[in-house]
Amino acid sequence: MSASMKNVEEIRSRVVLGEFGVTNVHTTDFPGNYPGYEDAWDMRKFQKNFRIDVVHVDESSMEFDMVGIDAAIANAFRRILLAEVPTMAIEKVFVYNNTSIVQDEVLAHRLGLIPIRADPRLFEYRNSGEESVQEEGSEIDTIQLQLKIKCSRNPRASKDSSDPRELYLNHMVYSKDIQWVPIGNQADVFADSVIGPVNDDILIAQLRPGQELDVVMNCVKGIGKDHAKFSPVATASYRLLPEITLLEPLEGEKAERLKRCFSRGVIDLEDVDGKKVAKVVNSRLDTCSREFLRHTDLKDAVKLGRVRDHFIFTVESTGILAPDVLVTEAIKVLMAKCQRFLTELDSTDLD
Repeated sequence: MSASMKNVEEIRSRVVLGEFGVTNVHTTDFPGNYPGYEDAWDMRKFQKNFRIDVVHVDESSMEFDMVGIDAAIANAFRRILLAEVPTMAIEKVFVYNNTSIVQDEVLAHRLGLIPIRADPRLFEYRNSGEESVQEEGSEIDTIQLQLKIKCSRNPRASKDSSDPRELYLNHMVYSKDIQWVPIGNQADVFADSVIGPVNDDILIAQLRPGQELDVVMNCVKGIGKDHAKFSPVATASYRLLPEITLLEPLEGEKAERLKRCFSRGVIDLEDVDGKKVAKVVNSRLDTCSREFLRHTDLKDAVKLGRVRDHFIFTVESTGILAPDVLVTEAIKVLMAKCQRFLTELDSTDLD
């Protein structure tokens, strides 16, 4: 690729959002691509530039910046969060009685998608070859849950009432009705843990007087690659850090219009010699809608881009594990993959 030295750094490190397209979308910082640039891999340079900055974290979500890596590694990390961090989920459903209008297979599917609060690091993977010999599982690889509920009429309900919530008892079956049945020594091992559904208000079925559910469920350890019910995150995504550059001073009415073109908090107006002048306050809040390009007098005054190696990650947990724990576990999985690859390279069995 021929480019002047003045533009090389922008091509290597910025994605430019133009009026009719997006440029510099491909990674070009590989050895020998640009004369005068040494782009060979350097561990010391990587360690100096790489960093993770935690922006926000609470019990269900986390936002952090991962800076100084290639998009391939960032995407691998995202995919591991989605599909390769293990959790516990309902795998086997034994229906002893189901007189509701929900078919057995639909009921089993709904139960399987309920997130189960249990630390998967404390359990082993179930050996599929042992299912025929030991269907119920053991205390080290299985959690047993039970749902047993029957709907009946409320004897205290008003005769004139037509509200099912007043007429019937147990007519709404929620995830809170699922009870944990300890296997072996689990009652002692998990005495300080609360094993069961993450959320108590997930609707499973609706019943009418005389209808009942009697179901036993076995939870096993698995990963999202096998089934989505094992995925520990509701969302795991990233975006590149937006970069907004004002190429010329914008004052008065132009500044007001520019402010309205961006998300709230991105552009602010400051008073300079009695004039309102636009300035960029927080570019990371921008959604890169390119709204300013609709204004002929603004589109040449603003340059919009994204920093190629600055990834803003958003991780939202299903509640099984805290988001910071999920990130740590994903890093461990990625490290194990790298170690496995290095082991294969060093293996003498390679042809």
